[in-house]
Amino acid sequence: MRKIIFLLFFILVEKVNSQDVFVRVNLIGYGINQPKKVLILSKKPLDQQFILYNDKNEIVKQFKLIVLQKENWPPFQYYYECRFDEVNQKGSYFISNTDKTIQSSKFVIGNYPAIQESIVSFMQTQRCGFNPFTNEVCHALDGRSFYGNRPDSSYVDATGGWHDAGDQLKYLITGSNATARMMMAYEWNPTAFADKVNDLGLPQPNGIPDVLDEARWGLDWIHKLHPTKNELIHQVADDRDHLGFKMPHEDPANYGWGVNKYRAAYFANGKPQGLGNYKSEATGVSNVAGRSAAAMAMGYRIWKTIPGENAFSQQCLKDAIELYQMGKQLEGFQQGNSYGAPYRYNERTWADDMEWAAAELYLATKNKQYLNDALHYANVINTVSWMEMDSSMHYEMYPYVNVGHYALWRVSDPTTKVKLANYYKHNLENILKKGSVNPYGVGHLFIWCSNNLAAAVSTQAMLYEKMTGDKRFSELLQDHVNWLLGLNPWGTSMITGIPEKGEFPLDVHMPFWILNKQVVPGSLVDGPLWSSIHDKMLAIRLNEPDEFAHLQPAHIKYWDDFADYSTNEPTMDGSADLVMLFAHFFGKSNQKK
Repeated sequence: MRKIIFLLFFILVEKVNSQDVFVRVNLIGYGINQPKKVLILSKKPLDQQFILYNDKNEIVKQFKLIVLQKENWPPFQYYYECRFDEVNQKGSYFISNTDKTIQSSKFVIGNYPAIQESIVSFMQTQRCGFNPFTNEVCHALDGRSFYGNRPDSSYVDATGGWHDAGDQLKYLITGSNATARMMMAYEWNPTAFADKVNDLGLPQPNGIPDVLDEARWGLDWIHKLHPTKNELIHQVADDRDHLGFKMPHEDPANYGWGVNKYRAAYFANGKPQGLGNYKSEATGVSNVAGRSAAAMAMGYRIWKTIPGENAFSQQCLKDAIELYQMGKQLEGFQQGNSYGAPYRYNERTWADDMEWAAAELYLATKNKQYLNDALHYANVINTVSWMEMDSSMHYEMYPYVNVGHYALWRVSDPTTKVKLANYYKHNLENILKKGSVNPYGVGHLFIWCSNNLAAAVSTQAMLYEKMTGDKRFSELLQDHVNWLLGLNPWGTSMITGIPEKGEFPLDVHMPFWILNKQVVPGSLVDGPLWSSIHDKMLAIRLNEPDEFAHLQPAHIKYWDDFADYSTNEPTMDGSADLVMLFAHFFGKSNQKK
C-alpha cells in the first residue's frame, strides 16, 4: 500500500514539476532556407529525448539534449537547444518529449504568411484625418503654429499623417521614416503587396498596392508640413494629449482654443523648444529635413512611373531638394517636444539622414554634388550607432538602422561599396558578440522600444547580406526575428493579432482595445525593458495580475497589460519598420532553391 501511495505521490510531483519546463519556438515558423532552432527552458536538469514531429505525427528528427553553456536567465537554470536547419519539407511541426507531456506550439516550415500586409492595415488604423477603421474624421483643425517664421498661434494646415502610438500625437521624426521605409519595402519585393483598398483605406482596389497608398498618405502629410521653401513642421500636439484613452474623433484635449479644437504645430528651427515645463535639446534640423527629403526623393522615383502622377512626382522632387537644402543650412538635430512630462524623442544623430537624402537625390537627379555630399555624410556618421553602445536614451540613435549607407551603396563605386558594407559589419559583429552569451542569441538593448532595436538588427543583417552576399549574419537575423515571434522567455509574439490562434499582445495600451475590445493585427509593441529602467518609469502599474510572473527574468520585464505603456504600447514607426523585413521573408525569398 505504501508503495502505491509513494508511486502516486511521485507521479503528482513529476506532473507539477513538468510545469517548470517550457518549449520556445518561432510561433509563425521558419523559412525553408533559414536557420531553425527551438529552445527548451527548464528549472531542473532534463535527461530525456525530444523529438521533432510533422503534422502526421511522424518522427522527423530526434534530439539528445545537451545543456547550453551560456548565461542563464532566471527563473530557468537550464537551457537546451534543438537545431533542425536541414529540415526543408514544407508543413506543420511540433517538438515534444517522448511521452508528449512537454510539447511546443505547432509551427510551420515554409513560406511566411503576409505579415507585411497586416502591418500596412494597422498603419491605416493610425491615420489622422479620415480614419478608415473608425469611419470618422479626427483632428480636422490641426494646427496652430509655434516657433516658426509666422506669428505664434497662426493657423497652418497640418492635417493628415499618423497617430504615433496609443496616443494621438504626430511626429515628423517618426512619420518621415515610416513613409520612406514602406517605399523601400515595395521596391525590395513588389510581389509582397496586394491592392485591396483605395487611397482612403476603404475596401475598393484602385490599381495601386496598398503599401504605396499608405506611403502616399505620409508623403501628402510631409507636403503640408513644408508649406514654404524654408519652413518645416516637425510635430503636431504634445503630451497635453495624455488624458486617458479616447477615440481620436472624440479627443478631449484642450490646447487653449477649446476641447477637440486646434492643436499646437511646432516648426523646426534647430533650437530647444517646449511650451510647458520641459525644453528639448536641438542643434539643427538635418534629421527631420534629411529623412523627409529622402522620402520625397523616393516618392519622385516611384510615382513618376505611375500614369497620371507626373505633377505629384515633380512636386516630390521639388520638396526633396528644398528640404535637403534646409538640412544643409542648419546641420544638427531637432528633438521631439514635451509639455508636462520629461519624456520625448531624444534623437541626436543627423548625418545618416543627410547621407540618405543625398544618395536618393543623386539617384533621382544624377547631380554629382549630391553624391559627393552623401560620401561626406557617410564618413561623418561612419559606424555611429546604438549597436556600439551599452545603453542609449529614448530614440537617441533613431532610426536605429542607418539606411543611408544602403542607399549610398546602391550608387557607389566598388571601393566605397566595401567601406559601407564594413560599417554595417562592424556593428553587426558587436551585436553578435553580445548575443553569443545568451541562449536566445539576441544582442539588442533592452531600452524603451527594445523591439524596434530587435527589428533593426534583423534589417541591418538583411541589408548587409544584400550588399555583400555574405551570409555570416543569417542566424543573427533569424534570432532577432525569432525573438519578436515568440522565441523569448514569455513565449509570446510581440505583434498584435499574430499568429491569429497563438499567444500575442492582447491587453495593449491602445484605445481601440481598451474602449471597444477590438484587436488590431499587425502592430509591434514596445517590448521588454531592463528592470532597472522599468521599475523607474512614471505611472507604470499592473491592472491585472501578471500572467507571465512565473516566466519573468530577473533583469528584464514584459507585461501584457494596458497600464504598462512602456512595454505594451503599439508604435506606428516600429510597426512600419517591420514592413520591409517581412516583405523580405515573403514569397520568393523563402522558396527552396
